[in-house]
Formats: sequence, C-alpha cells, structure tokens
Amino acid sequence: MTEAAPSFEGLLREALAPVEPPADLAERLELTLTSITELAAEELEAWELSAMRDPRNWARPAAALVVGTSAGVALVLLRARRRPHSPAGSLDAVRGTAERALEDIGREARKLLGDR
Repeated sequence: MTEAAPSFEGLLREALAPVEPPADLAERLELTLTSITELAAEELEAWELSAMRDPRNWARPAAALVVGTSAGVALVLLRARRRPHSPAGSLDAVRGTAERALEDIGREARKLLGDR
C-alpha cells in the first residue's frame, strides 16, 4: 500500500501540470469571435420587420442578438486586455489603469461598430 501512494502522487502531479496555451490562441479566438459577430449581424440584417407580427419568428433574431452581443463584448474585452498596462502601485495608478481600460474598451467598440 505504501508503493501505490508515490505513484499516485506522481500521476496527480503529471495530470495537474500547467499547460501553456498555443501561441496563436488569441488570434484564433479573435477570428472566431469576429466571424460569430459578423454572422449574427448578417442574420439580423436579413430579418424582415414584417415577420415581427408572428412570435414564432422571434427565436432566430433573438438568438442572433444574444450571440452577436456576447461575441462582440468578448471581442472588445479580448482586444482591450491585450494592450500593455503599467503596474498599479498607488491610487493614481489604479485610476489611470481604469481610465485607460475604459478608453481601450471604447476604442475597440468603435472599431467593431464602425461609423454607426
């Protein structure tokens, strides 16, 4: 019974070892989120307002709205997080970091929305 304990711990250590994500993970995630956002926008553009009378037709546009908004928000946060930030050492640094984060989020949202 004492021989099984070290091998069990070794197996756990091996199974729980940290794994580095692929180098292009952020780029692939950004491409995927961008395509989801574009597909949702296309779905909403193709929806006819005359179909609004029948509630059975609301599922696809509602799903496109939820999925597109979620993907857009995730894309904005991903791009804003990628920007370098200075380390927070004081209250002014924290406030500056928060202001830069809000500016980054606004800038990325404007990029996604275009000139709308």
